Amino acid sequence: MAADVRPSKLPFALQAGEVVVALVRRHWLYFSLRMVGILVAGVGGTALALVAVGLTVGFSGWPGRAAGVVVAAWAAYWLVRGYFTWYRYQNDIWVVTNQRLVDSLKRHWFHHRMASTDLVDVEDLRVERHGLLETVFDFGDVQCQTAGALQNFVLAGVPQPARLLAVVDGARDAARRALGSPNVVG
Repeated sequence: MAADVRPSKLPFALQAGEVVVALVRRHWLYFSLRMVGILVAGVGGTALALVAVGLTVGFSGWPGRAAGVVVAAWAAYWLVRGYFTWYRYQNDIWVVTNQRLVDSLKRHWFHHRMASTDLVDVEDLRVERHGLLETVFDFGDVQCQTAGALQNFVLAGVPQPARLLAVVDGARDAARRALGSPNVVG
């Protein structure tokens, strides 16, 4: 959880007096498993297609050239898909500041979805982990119940979810103390 984030690197402007407490991405395992699948499909599929074309029609004549174009298109598709998988991983972030919780997702260059909730509106927090991989690699979901329009704010697949829950909980309590709210525990 990186707290030393330059505001210019965030996809939103910080408000007056706002400080980044934590910046979180999905666990590296999400990215790694997707990239392995893309590599197997892209490189493996391309290699199999090249061998199949070479053994059947060859690469001479129009059938061979057409097959070569199809194989090149297949490889290009998986290369582009790999790039956008990396792009999405880099741009799917959750930011905890001393004032709010921000969920920012960019799937590609022409898409950006962002949601924000004030920390004082966060009512309940819980961690959920399902399965062996999440337990062994210590990742899971932090679910935040809010009083705002977006009732559930889910930080999905984050590393060390219990630690992140403590960070959000501490920032929420500090924000409530700053407002003089009576709902502060501690």
